[in-house]
Amino acid sequence: MTDKKRPPVPKSARKLAPKRPDAAPTDPSKGDRIAKVLARAGVASRREAERMIEVGRVTVNGTVIDSPALNVTPKDEILFDGAPLAEPEPPRMWLYYKPIGLVTTERDEKGRDTVFNNLPDDLPRVMSVGRLDLNSEGLLLLTNDGEVKRKLELPSTGWSRKYRVRVNGRPTEDTLAPVRKGLTIDGERFQPMAVSLDRQQGANAWLTVTLREGKNREVRRAMEAVGLTVNRLLRVSYGPFQLGELKPGEVEEIRQRVVRDPLGMEDAKPTPVRTRKEIPRGKHGSKPGAKPAFKGTGRPGGKPGQRPAGKGPGGKPQGRPGSRKK
Repeated sequence: MTDKKRPPVPKSARKLAPKRPDAAPTDPSKGDRIAKVLARAGVASRREAERMIEVGRVTVNGTVIDSPALNVTPKDEILFDGAPLAEPEPPRMWLYYKPIGLVTTERDEKGRDTVFNNLPDDLPRVMSVGRLDLNSEGLLLLTNDGEVKRKLELPSTGWSRKYRVRVNGRPTEDTLAPVRKGLTIDGERFQPMAVSLDRQQGANAWLTVTLREGKNREVRRAMEAVGLTVNRLLRVSYGPFQLGELKPGEVEEIRQRVVRDPLGMEDAKPTPVRTRKEIPRGKHGSKPGAKPAFKGTGRPGGKPGQRPAGKGPGGKPQGRPGSRKK
């Protein structure tokens, strides 16, 4: 689970922290940046680690540092909040079905319930890859490695995010054309999105939206710009990873061989380890074995994330994957 926030080291303590007489300065051409080492140890993401360094929570060879512009090697003694760093664990990743009503942050200034307060107790300290807002649900990637988090969030990774979106209104192809071309909203440029109109269901329509950016409330804002109001938004995939049959609150670990080279997973077919964990029963949880918190099928208006039945050779309907004829 997340670490409790500890008070920054007082300035007086920083001045008194002596440098070990036997500690030689680290050669800048060797080793790794201190923030990267902290991220590898699972302290925080690299960016968060840099902020922790700036407030004096990190000591290297007996000296409190206040700048992340430092390379360190395994020979250096590094303390975080006065304690030695844990040995780096192999990078791990999990698929998590984020329920509606949770914020994707460790601490919320408004006191709202968070994703990290609802994860299973036996999960190590993890960070989210990107975010989903309070009223969005679906696939959220988790990792114990700050470097993995950073790499997967970089725009250069080029991973697409796919969403099932229910909007209030009766959109046409002309309605969606500006979204496909790219929009500028309040001076902010939104890249073109792939949008398909799947089904009109009463006063609502179901869309599939695919994008490669991760701007705040991007899908909702784009739909509002063309006169549509999003009343349900579910992420069903992030790069090669699929939400699949996960239920709200469930967690599923991905095999480590898939995590070894995060930037090389674009063409990989990840095989998750079937070790699902459910959050405790309650406001955002469900009793193990209970039915999901929504009803329907995977087609528009139904159970999000479920793939519609396709057709097999010869145009015959195809059965459930893995089923055999007797």
